Amino acid sequence: MEATDVDVPHRFTGKVALLTGAASGIGRASALRLAREGAQVFGFDLDGDGLAETEQLVTGAGGTMRTRPGDVSQRASCFDAVAACVDAFGGLDVLGNIAGIARAEHFVDVTEAQYRTMMGVNVDGCFFMAQAAVPHLLERAGTIVNIASNAGLMGQAYTVAYCTSKGAVVQMTRALAMEFVKTPLRVNAIAPGGTVTNLTAGFQIPEDVDFELMAPYTGFRGMGTAEDVAALLAFVASDEAASIHGAILSTDRGLTAG
Repeated sequence: MEATDVDVPHRFTGKVALLTGAASGIGRASALRLAREGAQVFGFDLDGDGLAETEQLVTGAGGTMRTRPGDVSQRASCFDAVAACVDAFGGLDVLGNIAGIARAEHFVDVTEAQYRTMMGVNVDGCFFMAQAAVPHLLERAGTIVNIASNAGLMGQAYTVAYCTSKGAVVQMTRALAMEFVKTPLRVNAIAPGGTVTNLTAGFQIPEDVDFELMAPYTGFRGMGTAEDVAALLAFVASDEAASIHGAILSTDRGLTAG
Protein backbone atom coordinates (compact mmCIF):
# COMPACT_ATOMS: atom_id res chain seq x y z
CA MET A 1 0.00 0.00 0.00
CA GLU A 2 1.35 3.40 -0.95
CA ALA A 3 1.82 5.96 1.82
CA THR A 4 -0.79 8.18 0.17
CA ASP A 5 -3.38 5.37 0.51
CA VAL A 6 -2.99 4.92 4.25
CA ASP A 7 -5.92 6.13 6.33
CA VAL A 8 -4.83 9.17 8.32
CA PRO A 9 -6.28 10.77 11.46
CA HIS A 10 -7.58 14.33 11.50
CA ARG A 11 -4.92 15.77 13.76
CA PHE A 12 -4.88 19.20 12.15
CA THR A 13 -8.53 20.14 11.99
CA GLY A 14 -8.77 23.85 12.73
CA LYS A 15 -5.02 24.36 12.36
CA VAL A 16 -2.98 26.36 9.87
CA ALA A 17 0.28 25.13 8.31
CA LEU A 18 2.72 27.24 6.31
CA LEU A 19 5.03 25.13 4.14
CA THR A 20 7.98 26.36 2.11
CA GLY A 21 9.01 24.35 -0.94
CA ALA A 22 5.38 23.41 -1.49
CA ALA A 23 5.63 23.40 -5.28
CA SER A 24 7.05 19.88 -5.47
CA GLY A 25 8.68 16.97 -3.68
CA ILE A 26 8.51 16.78 0.10
CA GLY A 27 6.77 20.16 0.25
CA ARG A 28 3.96 19.03 -2.04
CA ALA A 29 3.61 15.69 -0.27
CA SER A 30 3.43 17.48 3.08
CA ALA A 31 0.80 19.91 1.80
CA LEU A 32 -1.34 17.01 0.64
CA ARG A 33 -0.82 15.06 3.86
CA LEU A 34 -1.60 17.93 6.23
CA ALA A 35 -4.60 19.01 4.17
CA ARG A 36 -5.94 15.45 4.29
CA GLU A 37 -5.61 15.64 8.05
CA GLY A 38 -7.68 18.80 8.17
CA ALA A 39 -5.13 21.63 8.03
CA GLN A 40 -5.57 24.84 6.14
CA VAL A 41 -2.33 24.96 4.15
CA PHE A 42 -0.38 27.97 2.90
CA GLY A 43 2.35 27.21 0.36
CA PHE A 44 5.40 29.37 -0.33
CA ASP A 45 7.83 28.63 -3.16
CA LEU A 46 9.78 30.32 -5.95
CA ASP A 47 7.98 28.10 -8.49
CA GLY A 48 4.59 29.72 -8.99
CA ASP A 49 3.42 27.16 -11.55
CA GLY A 50 4.34 24.29 -9.24
CA LEU A 51 2.49 25.98 -6.38
CA ALA A 52 -0.62 26.27 -8.55
CA GLU A 53 -0.41 22.55 -9.34
CA THR A 54 -0.09 21.68 -5.66
CA GLU A 55 -3.06 23.89 -4.81
CA GLN A 56 -5.13 22.15 -7.50
CA LEU A 57 -4.21 18.76 -6.06
CA VAL A 58 -5.09 19.83 -2.53
CA THR A 59 -8.39 21.47 -3.42
CA GLY A 60 -9.26 18.63 -5.77
CA ALA A 61 -8.94 16.26 -2.83
CA GLY A 62 -11.26 18.43 -0.75
CA GLY A 63 -8.60 20.37 1.15
CA THR A 64 -7.95 24.08 1.60
CA MET A 65 -4.80 25.78 0.35
CA ARG A 66 -3.58 29.24 -0.49
CA THR A 67 -0.22 30.07 -2.07
CA ARG A 68 2.30 32.85 -2.48
CA PRO A 69 5.26 32.73 -4.90
CA GLY A 70 8.46 34.22 -3.53
CA ASP A 71 12.14 33.79 -2.77
CA VAL A 72 12.72 32.07 0.56
CA SER A 73 16.30 33.36 0.67
CA GLN A 74 15.07 36.94 1.04
CA ARG A 75 14.08 38.15 4.53
CA ALA A 76 11.37 40.49 3.27
CA SER A 77 9.77 37.72 1.18
CA CYS A 78 9.70 35.42 4.21
CA PHE A 79 8.03 38.03 6.41
CA ASP A 80 5.55 38.83 3.64
CA ALA A 81 4.65 35.14 3.28
CA VAL A 82 4.00 34.74 6.98
CA ALA A 83 1.90 37.91 7.04
CA ALA A 84 -0.11 36.72 4.04
CA CYS A 85 -0.73 33.35 5.68
CA VAL A 86 -1.93 34.90 8.92
CA ASP A 87 -4.10 37.33 6.99
CA ALA A 88 -5.65 34.49 4.97
CA PHE A 89 -6.32 32.07 7.80
CA GLY A 90 -6.23 34.13 11.00
CA GLY A 91 -3.19 32.55 12.62
CA LEU A 92 -0.40 29.99 12.34
CA ASP A 93 0.13 26.64 14.04
CA VAL A 94 2.78 24.85 11.98
CA LEU A 95 5.80 26.12 10.07
CA GLY A 96 7.41 23.54 7.81
CA ASN A 97 10.76 24.76 6.49
CA ILE A 98 11.05 22.38 3.55
CA ALA A 99 12.49 24.39 0.66
CA GLY A 100 16.01 23.34 -0.23
CA ILE A 101 18.53 22.88 -3.02
CA ALA A 102 21.40 20.42 -3.46
CA ARG A 103 24.32 19.95 -5.80
CA ALA A 104 27.55 18.00 -6.03
CA GLU A 105 30.82 19.55 -7.11
CA HIS A 106 34.52 19.56 -6.38
CA PHE A 107 35.07 21.81 -3.37
CA VAL A 108 37.65 23.98 -5.14
CA ASP A 109 35.24 24.61 -8.03
CA VAL A 110 32.39 26.06 -5.94
CA THR A 111 31.80 29.66 -6.98
CA GLU A 112 30.85 32.35 -4.53
CA ALA A 113 27.46 32.68 -6.25
CA GLN A 114 26.80 28.95 -5.89
CA TYR A 115 27.80 29.04 -2.23
CA ARG A 116 25.64 32.10 -1.46
CA THR A 117 22.63 30.56 -3.21
CA MET A 118 23.00 27.31 -1.26
CA MET A 119 23.20 29.14 2.05
CA GLY A 120 20.43 31.54 1.07
CA VAL A 121 17.87 28.86 0.35
CA ASN A 122 18.88 26.17 2.83
CA VAL A 123 19.89 28.29 5.83
CA ASP A 124 18.66 31.87 5.47
CA GLY A 125 15.21 30.65 4.47
CA CYS A 126 14.82 28.58 7.63
CA PHE A 127 16.16 31.41 9.78
CA PHE A 128 13.98 34.19 8.37
CA MET A 129 10.83 32.09 8.14
CA ALA A 130 11.21 31.11 11.78
CA GLN A 131 11.96 34.69 12.78
CA ALA A 132 8.76 35.88 11.11
CA ALA A 133 6.62 32.97 12.32
CA VAL A 134 7.65 32.60 15.98
CA PRO A 135 5.49 35.44 17.37
CA HIS A 136 2.41 33.89 15.74
CA LEU A 137 3.35 30.34 16.73
CA LEU A 138 3.78 31.39 20.35
CA GLU A 139 0.20 32.65 20.37
CA ARG A 140 -1.10 29.17 19.49
CA ALA A 141 1.45 26.81 21.06
CA GLY A 142 2.66 26.02 17.56
CA THR A 143 5.54 24.06 16.14
CA ILE A 144 8.41 24.38 13.67
CA VAL A 145 9.64 21.41 11.65
CA ASN A 146 12.83 22.00 9.67
CA ILE A 147 13.95 19.62 6.94
CA ALA A 148 17.63 18.92 7.51
CA SER A 149 19.41 15.93 5.93
CA ASN A 150 21.67 13.02 6.67
CA ALA A 151 24.24 15.36 5.08
CA GLY A 152 23.95 17.53 8.19
CA LEU A 153 24.95 14.58 10.36
CA MET A 154 27.82 13.02 8.40
CA GLY A 155 30.64 14.19 6.18
CA GLN A 156 30.13 13.65 2.47
CA ALA A 157 32.64 14.11 -0.31
CA TYR A 158 31.71 16.47 -3.16
CA THR A 159 28.86 18.11 -1.23
CA VAL A 160 30.76 20.35 1.18
CA ALA A 161 28.50 23.38 0.69
CA TYR A 162 25.35 21.27 1.02
CA CYS A 163 26.64 19.51 4.15
CA THR A 164 27.57 22.89 5.62
CA SER A 165 24.07 24.23 5.02
CA LYS A 166 22.29 21.22 6.48
CA GLY A 167 24.61 21.10 9.48
CA ALA A 168 23.58 24.70 10.10
CA VAL A 169 19.91 23.67 10.00
CA VAL A 170 20.60 20.98 12.61
CA GLN A 171 22.26 23.45 14.98
CA MET A 172 19.67 26.15 14.28
CA THR A 173 16.98 23.68 15.31
CA ARG A 174 18.71 22.81 18.57
CA ALA A 175 19.48 26.44 19.42
CA LEU A 176 15.89 27.54 18.74
CA ALA A 177 14.63 24.68 20.84
CA MET A 178 16.76 25.84 23.76
CA GLU A 179 15.81 29.50 23.43
CA PHE A 180 12.11 28.63 23.59
CA VAL A 181 12.28 25.61 25.89
CA LYS A 182 10.25 27.44 28.58
CA THR A 183 7.42 28.19 26.14
CA PRO A 184 4.83 25.89 24.50
CA LEU A 185 6.57 26.29 21.11
CA ARG A 186 8.16 23.07 19.84
CA VAL A 187 11.06 23.03 17.35
CA ASN A 188 12.36 19.88 15.67
CA ALA A 189 14.07 18.75 12.48
CA ILE A 190 13.75 15.77 10.19
CA ALA A 191 16.90 14.43 8.52
CA PRO A 192 15.99 12.40 5.43
CA GLY A 193 18.42 10.35 3.43
CA GLY A 194 18.13 10.15 -0.35
CA THR A 195 14.51 10.79 -1.33
CA VAL A 196 12.86 10.40 -4.72
CA THR A 197 11.96 13.98 -5.71
CA ASN A 198 12.62 16.38 -8.57
CA LEU A 199 15.61 17.58 -6.57
CA THR A 200 17.32 14.21 -6.59
CA ALA A 201 16.18 13.39 -10.13
CA GLY A 202 18.10 16.42 -11.35
CA PHE A 203 21.09 15.88 -9.05
CA GLN A 204 24.25 15.93 -11.17
CA ILE A 205 27.64 14.55 -10.15
CA PRO A 206 30.95 15.56 -11.74
CA GLU A 207 32.23 12.89 -14.12
CA ASP A 208 35.65 12.51 -12.47
CA VAL A 209 34.60 11.86 -8.86
CA ASP A 210 35.98 8.95 -6.84
CA PHE A 211 32.84 6.85 -6.31
CA GLU A 212 34.55 4.92 -3.51
CA LEU A 213 34.36 8.13 -1.48
CA MET A 214 30.62 8.36 -2.14
CA ALA A 215 29.81 4.75 -1.22
CA PRO A 216 29.36 5.34 2.55
CA TYR A 217 26.32 7.55 1.97
CA THR A 218 24.55 5.66 -0.79
CA GLY A 219 23.04 3.22 1.71
CA PHE A 220 21.74 -0.32 1.34
CA ARG A 221 17.96 0.14 1.28
CA GLY A 222 17.47 2.46 -1.65
CA MET A 223 15.74 5.81 -1.76
CA GLY A 224 12.89 6.98 0.42
CA THR A 225 9.77 8.74 -0.82
CA ALA A 226 8.44 12.22 -0.27
CA GLU A 227 5.36 10.65 1.31
CA ASP A 228 7.57 8.92 3.90
CA VAL A 229 8.94 12.27 5.01
CA ALA A 230 5.53 13.93 4.91
CA ALA A 231 4.10 11.26 7.20
CA LEU A 232 6.85 11.85 9.74
CA LEU A 233 6.42 15.62 9.47
CA ALA A 234 2.70 15.25 10.14
CA PHE A 235 3.40 13.23 13.27
CA VAL A 236 6.12 15.54 14.59
CA ALA A 237 3.93 18.60 14.00
CA SER A 238 0.91 17.01 15.68
CA ASP A 239 -0.12 17.01 19.33
CA GLU A 240 0.80 13.32 19.47
CA ALA A 241 4.45 14.43 19.46
CA ALA A 242 4.01 16.84 22.39
CA SER A 243 7.10 15.48 24.16
CA ILE A 244 9.39 15.82 21.14
CA HIS A 245 11.36 19.07 21.26
CA GLY A 246 14.83 19.86 19.98
CA ALA A 247 15.11 16.50 18.23
CA ILE A 248 16.79 15.65 14.95
CA LEU A 249 14.79 12.71 13.63
CA SER A 250 16.45 10.59 10.96
CA THR A 251 14.37 8.96 8.25
CA ASP A 252 17.23 7.66 6.12
CA ARG A 253 16.69 3.89 5.90
CA GLY A 254 19.59 3.21 8.23
CA LEU A 255 22.12 5.39 6.44
CA THR A 256 23.46 7.03 9.61
CA ALA A 257 23.03 3.99 11.87
CA GLY A 258 26.66 2.94 11.80
